[in-house]
Amino acid sequence: YFAWVRDRMGVADEVVELPADIADLTALLTWLAGRDERGALAFAEPQRIRAAIDGVMMGPGAPLADAREVALFPPVTGG
Repeated sequence: YFAWVRDRMGVADEVVELPADIADLTALLTWLAGRDERGALAFAEPQRIRAAIDGVMMGPGAPLADAREVALFPPVTGG
């Protein structure tokens, strides 16, 4: 987790065992939001979350099969 996502989750990273029905990024965000109050706060607006799966930027329906790492962060801005 990065930036305000990390702040809301209260941890920088975690290792989780996903239920078998969590197959894509959208399902992951829904699952994380439903686990507890921290997740509900961090992922209340999943459309704002950006993700990289194994270092590659991915969209909402991206599959998680064989993923070793999922990085979740708010939109990146800069100049």
